[in-house]
Amino acid sequence: MALSLRLHTLLSTTSRPNFSSNATLTPPNPSLSLFSSSSSSSLLPHHLPLRTPHSLTIKAASSPATVAEPKGIKINLVPTKPIEGQKTGTSGLRKKVKVFQQENYLANWIQALFDSLPPEDYRDGLLVLGGDGRYFNREAAQIIIKIAAGNGVGKILVGKEGILSTPAVSAVIRKRKASYFCLILLYFIIMADHYTANGGFIMSASHNPGGPDYDWGIKFNYSSGQPAPESITDKIYGNTLSISEIKIADITDVDLSSVGVINYGNFSVEVIDPVTDYLELMENVFDFQLIKNLLKLDFRFLFDAMHAVTGAYAKPIFVDKLGATPDSISNGVPLEDFGHGHPDPNLTYAKDLVDVLYSKNGPDFGAASDGDGDRNMILGKGFFVTPSDSVAIIAANAQETIPYFQSGPKGLARSMPTSGALDRVAEKLKLPFFEVPTGWKFFGNLMDAGKLSICGEESFGTGSDHIREKDGIWAVLAWLSIIAYRNKDKKPGEKLVSVTDVVKEHWATYGRNFFSRYDYEECASEGANKMINHLRELISRSKPGEKFGNYALKFADDFTYTDPVDGSVASKQGVRFVFTDGSRIIYRLSGTGSAGATIRIYIEQYEPDVSKHDEDAQVALKPLIDLALSVSKLKEFTGREKPTVIT
Repeated sequence: MALSLRLHTLLSTTSRPNFSSNATLTPPNPSLSLFSSSSSSSLLPHHLPLRTPHSLTIKAASSPATVAEPKGIKINLVPTKPIEGQKTGTSGLRKKVKVFQQENYLANWIQALFDSLPPEDYRDGLLVLGGDGRYFNREAAQIIIKIAAGNGVGKILVGKEGILSTPAVSAVIRKRKASYFCLILLYFIIMADHYTANGGFIMSASHNPGGPDYDWGIKFNYSSGQPAPESITDKIYGNTLSISEIKIADITDVDLSSVGVINYGNFSVEVIDPVTDYLELMENVFDFQLIKNLLKLDFRFLFDAMHAVTGAYAKPIFVDKLGATPDSISNGVPLEDFGHGHPDPNLTYAKDLVDVLYSKNGPDFGAASDGDGDRNMILGKGFFVTPSDSVAIIAANAQETIPYFQSGPKGLARSMPTSGALDRVAEKLKLPFFEVPTGWKFFGNLMDAGKLSICGEESFGTGSDHIREKDGIWAVLAWLSIIAYRNKDKKPGEKLVSVTDVVKEHWATYGRNFFSRYDYEECASEGANKMINHLRELISRSKPGEKFGNYALKFADDFTYTDPVDGSVASKQGVRFVFTDGSRIIYRLSGTGSAGATIRIYIEQYEPDVSKHDEDAQVALKPLIDLALSVSKLKEFTGREKPTVIT
């Protein structure tokens, strides 16, 4: 008779560790405690109990086998069957929470991941686990830990309460890897238990909403802290189609509310402060004293954490370390449903912040980050900095203002849809430049090869080679560094160089790339795919010189990228219409949503004339926007009258 092993049996519903013969607790190091005065304890909902996952099951079609393991823990081999729809997108697997709560759904994907990795990449090794604090993370963390133990992982390093921002996960992986190489010689002397981090799990659906009726996601970052390459994600998907067995350790739930180490035989889980390693890295990248001096002037700063993961980092970094006032942090408590908000830092979903910055007495500088902390939005008083301009301005000023780049950037890169503002900086600074598909993983190879330092995406992602993810707080600190450097000789009461001043000076030097993106979220997939197929047919018969309204076509294609490091090819990465005056229209289906299809249309036009730089982007781009909608027949294929978001 078929036997069901329910998660409330295999995965204990209590969060307290079992102090039995196979589980021991090492007391936490007080210096790492979230309850220290400079910690983020007040920002973490550590008092919330682990919810009982009544709707979750690991279901076996036949009696599960049990195998004896030298680790001293029992491993259950649970028969399972493939589940459709587990192909990962550009940033992992994202679905509605209720989908992941289906029998074996998450467990199948996690097991398929282990089946896709070389055993030497995880057996007796260290993996990192963290997330953005959204709904379902608590239950998912226990599932992941137990399957990791079942597959022979030696140790899991997890953030307190399961909290670790996406940039922090990358930072922890890289630090633990570096620490390993520094300590390996000492190992033979002191016989200590040191692990090198070979990767990590990130529980997040990024900028998408959270809660029982909304989104959840999982992705795997590899040994350099970078998102897993397609060679791995393709294997994962293939294994989800043939999976027959889940290996899960019969151990009690891990108490994630206390920093410390819990041992189960030779398998252990270490709960760490989510801020410490990341903060240490930021102090090594930036001149914190320079920024502190700025905040001592008449400079008002506001950071909106959007009730997401950066709420755990905002107070320790901006208030405790840099001296900002506590009221400089808005929505600073991470919540499972992000306070019923949509944690996407753009002009639509961060409207409260925008309204404050555009008010009569608004602050001088505003910023926001998203659900998992890898995106950012930068605002000046009454001024919005486009992500395309932001990365270009950071790159142009990095060597002068950020100690990490004191020898100059190695190279610059942007995603294909991002405006050409960064190209012009690379040209002037005589730096190598790369145009890659959307997806941060495409930057990783270039960084690991020493070809790339600073990069960005128009989708509010900016970062550098200090880690292998985009990094929201890093971008905020970069902007604060630029503003601080421009005002380093100012006395209290003197007029300060503003965000607007910095941007307009940049435009005067490089010209302005007018840019806008139209998002049509949760379109019916059938209509969205028909629209893209229509555009592909159109480019197949379009010729250079052909007129599209008042614009002459230079070329039209479906972007293909060949990685200059490993020669891998990524095709069908976005339909492009590039005109002879440098204007561009680009169409993509996004892979970052959890339901339906998101159509993105990108419009860009370069303007060298300084007298026209103050024109509103929507006004300057209107002829191209009208052309983009007409050419795509978007309304005909999708029925949509208006975009969901305009940036």
